[in-house]
Amino acid sequence: MYDSGKVITGIVAFILFVSFPFWHNVAFGLPEGAPDLPRVEGQAHCVADLEFMKANHMDLLNTWRDEVVREGDRIYTSPIDGTKYHKSLTNECLGCHKSNEEFCQKCHDYAGVEVYCWDCHLAERRGK
Repeated sequence: MYDSGKVITGIVAFILFVSFPFWHNVAFGLPEGAPDLPRVEGQAHCVADLEFMKANHMDLLNTWRDEVVREGDRIYTSPIDGTKYHKSLTNECLGCHKSNEEFCQKCHDYAGVEVYCWDCHLAERRGK
């Protein structure tokens, strides 16, 4: 084999590149766990179950936005118990989760997600 040195160097470089996340975590530690979000006082449940909201809240909010703006449908019926809610980020979600900074922003910062909800909603709470 004429280029065995290059092949071996390439294989070693590939293995180091692929295994980087593993040895990086060993050297510098794992990131902190998900933030502990405050529970809502006085509410039996959210508009949907907790696991659904963790994974799909943005899809739900986008669907609400589209249905309200395009179809005029302003009522959401909870799959949990049939309770009716107004499709409103400001009046429903933030009626229970009172602090954007302590609830929404904490988790989005942890996940590295830029939220654009506040570009239109709650300017007075952001100090603008």
